[in-house]
Amino acid sequence: MSLRIAIFFFFLLITGFLSAQQLTNSDYAVYIKQYKSIAVREMQLYKIPASITLAQGMIESGCGKSVLAVESKNHFGIKCQKDWTGEKYYYHDDEANECFRVYKDVEESYRDHSIFLSTRSRYASLFALPINDYKAWATGLKKAGYATNPDYANILIRLIEKNQLHLLDDTSIKQEEITQKSTGNETEILRKQESDKDKAFSEKEGRVIFRKNYKMPAASDFEYSYTSDEGRKVYENNGVPFIFVKKGDTWFSIAKEFSIFSHQVYKQNDLLESDIIVPGQMIYLEPKKKKNHEQRYMLKPGESMYSISQEKCIKLAKLLKYNKLNPGDEPKPGNEIKLAR
Repeated sequence: MSLRIAIFFFFLLITGFLSAQQLTNSDYAVYIKQYKSIAVREMQLYKIPASITLAQGMIESGCGKSVLAVESKNHFGIKCQKDWTGEKYYYHDDEANECFRVYKDVEESYRDHSIFLSTRSRYASLFALPINDYKAWATGLKKAGYATNPDYANILIRLIEKNQLHLLDDTSIKQEEITQKSTGNETEILRKQESDKDKAFSEKEGRVIFRKNYKMPAASDFEYSYTSDEGRKVYENNGVPFIFVKKGDTWFSIAKEFSIFSHQVYKQNDLLESDIIVPGQMIYLEPKKKKNHEQRYMLKPGESMYSISQEKCIKLAKLLKYNKLNPGDEPKPGNEIKLAR
């Protein structure tokens, strides 16, 4: 990298943003289109307004064009700090050769930003704010010292309002209802009107993980195995170790605690990364089994094929196959369920 380029981006990192004159309307439009769904997913998992996350990413990374963003996929300027064990990128910021975190992709940068805000006490007060109050969040971030630029909160607010990013914070709007419209000065986020056909389809496609009246098993029902380095009890079911979710757990935090990959955690529990886990939920640390020695089970009120697959530690696909069911099929209470072939 030439000295001239280094000095230029050193100034950008100090001020914390690229000015509107240095970025085109197309830059904003492309960035919003590329990362808005990630920002919404992070909001669903970590309760940080999607508008705030997306605007911060646009500002801190110069819509993905800053040297730090290009070289390290770091879109939020997060420095290494003592707890970082991943790859590092050294760059001149407030001091010479400061250490910044390197990510495998931008999505990982967004996830680390969520964890960064949600696990540090200096930002704790933000999570008491309404998720749709982007102005309060912007002001709170500045007060908590997220950025040194004195106008940081106003910059966030202006960017959100010009591009109507606040619509992304409306949890009643599905992602497929959100569209974009580029104008001469900004990119607007718009709500697409659903046709009756679209609405009928969308009402059918949601997954019900647990029924409302289903009571998750208690720890006393299972054999205690060991305690993790962080003091969490690990139990065993059908020969597979598992934990009970506690408040604040995420796929990333569980994976880190047990030295496995986050995708392993949700996949071996027949879930998606976008699924929300709740306290008391069973999460297996290794793949579930193909069958259970009990062979058969009587379905109780409130239970689902998914809840049985977790409680009996059987892969959901196998459980459905044994009972000649398709994904989404739910037998009525009192029906006998096969737990093995």
